[in-house]
Amino acid sequence: MTKEHEQEKQDTLQTSPIDKHVGMRIRLRRNLCGMSQEALGRKLGLTFQQVQKYERGLNRVSASRLYEIARLFDVPISYFFDDMPPSVSLAPVSGPRGRMAAVGEAFTPDLEIERLDLGGRESVELLRAYSGISGTAVRRRVLDLVKSLGELGARSPQLGAA
Repeated sequence: MTKEHEQEKQDTLQTSPIDKHVGMRIRLRRNLCGMSQEALGRKLGLTFQQVQKYERGLNRVSASRLYEIARLFDVPISYFFDDMPPSVSLAPVSGPRGRMAAVGEAFTPDLEIERLDLGGRESVELLRAYSGISGTAVRRRVLDLVKSLGELGARSPQLGAA
């Protein structure tokens, strides 16, 4: 095994699902604000690599740093814990990095959350466009349309190929 592969395996074993979720929410908010990792790092006095590690859940965000990030993004601290799947929020928490995987047990992230890619550019564009719709009834119809397209794509993957 290469040294790089060993480090990746070690990172996976030590990644807490809660840290990973908080990092995903930081990434989502940063993208929604149109901010780069470099810009966020500058505002926090960090390198963009440190921001990357926070967003991937590889480094735990301290309480004071999370408070600073929440103020910067103008959101309550609870924002970073919103939409946490039950598989994450009900997991036992112990040790210095949250729930640690046992020897030989790989951490398997919640596949639904992983698949969503909420911080991706297309997701952010979709959220921005959706937020720009003022009428509640129209927003509801657009949501219904997107849900049906998602269900159709899940049943017929060839329709989603472009």
